[in-house]
Amino acid sequence: MKSDVMKSGYQRSPQRSLLFAMGLTREEIERPLVGVVNSFNELIPGHVHLCQLAEAVKAGVRIAGGTPVEFPTIGVCDGLAMGHDGMHYSLASREIIADSVEIMAMAHALDALVFIPNCDKIIPGMLMAAARLDLPCVFVSGGPMLTGKYDGKEMDLNSCFESVGAFAANKITEAELFTIEENACPGCGSCSGMFTANSMNCMTEVLGMALPYNGTVPAVDAGRIRLAKEAGMKVMEVLAKDIRPSKILTSAAFYNALTVDMALGCSTNTILHLPAVASEAGVSIDLDMINEISENTPNLCKLAPGGHHHLENLHRAGGLPALLKNLSDIGLLDTSVPTVTGKTMAENIVNAKVLDPDVIRNKETAYSQKGGLAILRGNLCVDGAVVKKSAVAPEMLQHKGPARVFDSEDAAGEAIFAGRIKPGDVVVIRYEGPKGGPGMREMLGPTSAVQGMGLGSSVALITDGRFSGATRGASIGHVSPEAAEGGLIALVKEGDMIDIDIENGRMELLVAEEELAKRRVAWVKPAPKFTKGYLGKYSKMVKSASTGAILEK
Repeated sequence: MKSDVMKSGYQRSPQRSLLFAMGLTREEIERPLVGVVNSFNELIPGHVHLCQLAEAVKAGVRIAGGTPVEFPTIGVCDGLAMGHDGMHYSLASREIIADSVEIMAMAHALDALVFIPNCDKIIPGMLMAAARLDLPCVFVSGGPMLTGKYDGKEMDLNSCFESVGAFAANKITEAELFTIEENACPGCGSCSGMFTANSMNCMTEVLGMALPYNGTVPAVDAGRIRLAKEAGMKVMEVLAKDIRPSKILTSAAFYNALTVDMALGCSTNTILHLPAVASEAGVSIDLDMINEISENTPNLCKLAPGGHHHLENLHRAGGLPALLKNLSDIGLLDTSVPTVTGKTMAENIVNAKVLDPDVIRNKETAYSQKGGLAILRGNLCVDGAVVKKSAVAPEMLQHKGPARVFDSEDAAGEAIFAGRIKPGDVVVIRYEGPKGGPGMREMLGPTSAVQGMGLGSSVALITDGRFSGATRGASIGHVSPEAAEGGLIALVKEGDMIDIDIENGRMELLVAEEELAKRRVAWVKPAPKFTKGYLGKYSKMVKSASTGAILEK
């Protein structure tokens, strides 16, 4: 056992003494030490219940003959951080999470790990740590929130953000706004749509790092507690069989994940996180590969914000195993890949069945014969940009309009709420990229305001920052190179025409090269917004969104 270097032999008597000080028995000390990485805190609705799951995991570890040792990680609630300086820290926290897990696991010579994430950056941060450490491990997330319901309508967090725009446009009353906010999020769990948290929990299951149904069992369902116990027991089997992330996180596994990503219509943030995790695993993900996969993958599910179904609907319809079975039947997955169950994907899904063909469709009844995400190229995004195609109104798949240019999310939001954005406009929000932001602030406020004010089918938004997984509409993010690095988005002027062709994967600034050359000579690189603290360091080290916003090695 790896932990023997810390606890075995006469030389380690002092270390054993410290373990005895925590109430461990000699028998417990002699067993494998399994780290239980709990991201519980009292600031994230998706995490407030994780201590109960941690206890279930620890029970499972003990049942299977191990000794669980729990330790925490930080976590940022994107919803609470949205719309102010706090959002600069969200993406940046991913690296701290990965580093902190590495520190704890290596400093204490742990034999295996069970990860308990649930929301946005915590999941990929833990996946990055798992790939980096290559210790036997299993993931079990906190599970999705139930869907909010009021007056016969289903709601989620996005309903609140869009109601802000509706209120600003005098479409709803203050009383209606208050009613929506009180009913949209009915309890603990990751926000109920196919937003970033649920997207990444589903990707973790598809990658083979979590047990079947991990991505969809509701947070308040007793099945989630059973799943946590099973994860605790399973990690001991994974340890005994020496099943490590390096055996699971292969090129084939990431190809499968991207395929399911397209079939589900996941958050655009997966195009930041999957490449970052792959980088830690020594696997390269090229953005153009995403379009190739999308071209051949039907969009089989339309979950909020792209449709009216939520995660609880997906679970009742058969969960990810049923979706994987459909994709496997049409030859789009490599089901020979290993998983933490100790079985291949094919073995895991052999008995899976679609229980609601409207929620999980097949190739013939697919919402679209192409996937839910698209990578755009063009002079405005030479290194790529991403859009959730499945959540774009059909009339906005091709759009040409004048640029309305803003050097921050705050300025853009002010203009939208003030009614200064008109049908046909292309809102350009820049200096919000990995370096320029720094941290690529999510912009659910501006995008939701556009939807709530009735402009979703006539206004496009483009940014070198990113959008929430809850965003819908022609919202194009991750424009690379970013403005702070001298990307063409930095040279756009008010009124310039921008041509967006999502169907054909193109986005062009329609300005003559001679004029652009003049603008480039006149452009002055802005001073960094943060020079001290973590963000000061982060902005110096972070790379382009096209790399997954990973740090310089």
